[in-house]
Amino acid sequence: MTVQASTARAVADMESVAPQDADGRARVARALAGRIGGVWLVGVILPVLLAAGWELAVAGGFANGRLMPPPSQIWGELVRLAATGELWTHLLTTLWRVLAGFAIGAIAGTLAGLLTGASGLARQALDPTIQALRAIPSIAWVPLFILWLGIFEASKVALIAVGVFFPVYLGVMGAIGSIDRKLVEVGRVFRLGRLQMATRVLLPAVLPEWVISLRSGLGLGFMFVVAAEFMGASEGLGYLLVDGQQLGKPAQILAAIITFAILGKLCDQALVLATRPLLAWRDTVRARL
Repeated sequence: MTVQASTARAVADMESVAPQDADGRARVARALAGRIGGVWLVGVILPVLLAAGWELAVAGGFANGRLMPPPSQIWGELVRLAATGELWTHLLTTLWRVLAGFAIGAIAGTLAGLLTGASGLARQALDPTIQALRAIPSIAWVPLFILWLGIFEASKVALIAVGVFFPVYLGVMGAIGSIDRKLVEVGRVFRLGRLQMATRVLLPAVLPEWVISLRSGLGLGFMFVVAAEFMGASEGLGYLLVDGQQLGKPAQILAAIITFAILGKLCDQALVLATRPLLAWRDTVRARL
């Protein structure tokens, strides 16, 4: 059960009970908090078990602790980086780059997807070229962006925006193309204008796929930021990876990887929470599981 599903179910329970007194509302709020907390607890069981197994394998001599430092050593490295302030500097730099590239790529991908999805002529003219560009590996853009934009922030943000653009574009274009024709016909029966058709029929039908494409784009943004921070960066989690590799610090490399994972998860969860009101109208199976 996901956090979203648990929250939806708890909210449904709140609505059905509809307590009128403060004590009743407090009880329901505590139940909601307990349910969400329980889901989070279940979610951390697997990482904790993996970390414990990893620690025991190194302690028992089954794994090379020099090349695969145990979680206790990685935690110590994280504490050291946090205490010196390096971790926060690198983390915030990476976060800024991802968010800037995500915003540019998501907006461009949404607009391009709307255009090619709604217009057959635009799709025939633009989609083949966009699909060909999508097949280019991310690392192939690096020398071109350095030549065009230099080695500073602009080239890094541009590379991340490219990574975000394609999943958002495909998601929006595909969502428009898969809208049930009967929905459009019903709108025409009610004589909806173009604006009303877009806001009352097309937009609600596209929103679920759009949110999924945004989450996919955000994930690729974190993948592309690593390549971007290989481009002569002196700050960022990607720089920590390169620095750890060059200086032979596997604990620092793994600490940066774990920080990437946590930061990516938190950003994805923030995106889910931010877009949840857009999808509150849906009565899905997941919300009832």
